[in-house]
Amino acid sequence: MLNSMRSVLNCFRSNENTLLESSKIIGVQQKRTTYVVKRKYPVGLQKKSLPHPDKLKHRHFIYEIIGSPYRKQLQPLDVILMDYVEGIGNKGERLTLKHSIAYNKLLLPGLAVYASPENIAKYANVEEKKDKFSSPYVERTLNILATRLVIIEMNIKQSWTLEKWHVNCALRRHGIYLPLDAITMPDHVITGPNLELMENKEFFIKITINNRETMNVRCRIHHVHRNPILSANLDPNYFLYPAEAIFPDDKPILDSMLRHRLCKINETKTEN
Repeated sequence: MLNSMRSVLNCFRSNENTLLESSKIIGVQQKRTTYVVKRKYPVGLQKKSLPHPDKLKHRHFIYEIIGSPYRKQLQPLDVILMDYVEGIGNKGERLTLKHSIAYNKLLLPGLAVYASPENIAKYANVEEKKDKFSSPYVERTLNILATRLVIIEMNIKQSWTLEKWHVNCALRRHGIYLPLDAITMPDHVITGPNLELMENKEFFIKITINNRETMNVRCRIHHVHRNPILSANLDPNYFLYPAEAIFPDDKPILDSMLRHRLCKINETKTEN
């Protein structure tokens, strides 16, 4: 009985020694967490006539970090795009981007490769494809314009005819700056003031980007006056509810366009 127990214990001891040895091997592996420090208050020299103190003082254990793996400034990376990336570039372009953007958004998903001499020679025959959009920022701009609702304020007392510069001023309030040539007005002439037919009614204009891409933008007329009391009433939450079209011919196009992201009609469509 005792001999059998000893044999079992010897088996465990052999495994135990193997685990300890393996743990020692793991402990000596190189780690990239090295810090370089120095004492904030250096230890002074001791005179020969006096005995050396056994203990250092508390201030001698205060250190300042000189080098840290987390303080290294990552340099920008040169990459070559393997496909079109919205807001960054087209296929085949060679770009220099921040390390975080290039590594996380392009290299890891496989949308780009390092611009090393080998890759530059390998992908030298890859031509830049610019057929999709005229600029890497066009797709984002089109998405913004698609759901934009522009309020155009016109005088409630004096007669007027809607022109491009009226629309351009209204677009500037939305942070959209563009030349007058990029605006295409409706086929119908819009004149006023006319509260019954035009107040808070919709029409659309066309905006051309880089003389190539076009997008229909939803607009509404709002009659105002220098004196706020004389201005027409406008619901502060006007963007939540749909409105009628000024011209019946434009209604099919307006219905096919995207509405404001908070519009109530979007909720009803999703529920159905």
